[in-house]
Amino acid sequence: MDILPAIDLKDGKAVRLSKGLMDSAKIYSDEPWQVAKRFEELGSKWVHIVDLNGAFEGKPANLEQIKKIRENCNLKIELGGGIRDEKTIQMYLELGVDRLILGSIAVKNPEFVKEMAKKYPIAVGIDALNGMVAVEGWAEVSTMKATDLAQEFANAGVEAIICTDISKDGMLCGVNVEFTKDIAISSGIYTIASGGVKDINDIKACKENGHVGGVIVGKAFYEETLDLEEAFKIL
Repeated sequence: MDILPAIDLKDGKAVRLSKGLMDSAKIYSDEPWQVAKRFEELGSKWVHIVDLNGAFEGKPANLEQIKKIRENCNLKIELGGGIRDEKTIQMYLELGVDRLILGSIAVKNPEFVKEMAKKYPIAVGIDALNGMVAVEGWAEVSTMKATDLAQEFANAGVEAIICTDISKDGMLCGVNVEFTKDIAISSGIYTIASGGVKDINDIKACKENGHVGGVIVGKAFYEETLDLEEAFKIL
């Protein structure tokens, strides 16, 4: 199982949100690349980056910070937020990003995602509230079940599915392991749990489940309720 520490970018700063609400943003660093460097020092192989402004605007909005992170660390970068077309995918890959996350577009145009997955390293981001898919930076909740969307991408060449339980995101209330398991079983794809990780017990629960391929750690690192170095040692 992989641990992917997270950096959410808003207005060039590293922040965390509660339940995806932009006005809940708490700033943790004015230099996000320094946070990424710290992840590397603690033993991480990946960094999970979300361009929050991009997610709402539908286009890249924190490019300079992403470039700085790429230039200053050797981590593999998984990036999402505002990626809506092939040109943006190609631009980020040329920049040195290792995997792109397609979220809202996966709901609105699944065929486009399948086409991109044949050519590029693509992850599908499935964000859900009460099991129903949310889109546009979580501003809208659709009528589609998250498990149905996951099933749509079975055998499509997608590298990973990142599933977020919005009700838990940034709340330090425990990860929704069962939701992650349901997504993994529905899709047959390597599935990454996101939202709610609080402490080492969440890492253990994900590892012991057997269906969770990876877990994203955000606020638990920033608020120091999880010792990231200890978490990597468990793996």
